Amino acid sequence: MVTNGKQTVMSAKDLDVYKVAYELAMEIFHVSKHWPNEEKFSLTDQVRRSSRSVCSNLREAWSKRKYEAHFISKLTDCDGENSETDTWLDFAKDCNYLSNENYRKLNDKCSRVGAMLGGMIKNPKPFLIK
Repeated sequence: MVTNGKQTVMSAKDLDVYKVAYELAMEIFHVSKHWPNEEKFSLTDQVRRSSRSVCSNLREAWSKRKYEAHFISKLTDCDGENSETDTWLDFAKDCNYLSNENYRKLNDKCSRVGAMLGGMIKNPKPFLIK
């Protein structure tokens, strides 16, 4: 159990970064349902996979909190997947699969996730198992 300010964190699911990343992955899933069928195994699959991977890697990172280096390594994987998601969103916008409004909304969430992950990477101590 970790106390993060006023919040008690019992699992990775309780982390604000996890909640935002999960929302982002679900929003991407819903918006990508309407993309062209020819993108199914390229853009659609890739952006869904990378956005979901942020959450799964956060869960893995949480289980590695006893070892700071492992924890940071998994958080770094999360950050990389989040950056990949951001890249796929750029492609979706430029292919006209996303409106500017949807792109901004998703991109802003992606940036928030990246900032939160960056904060955890820079200061992992509050999350580690002592």
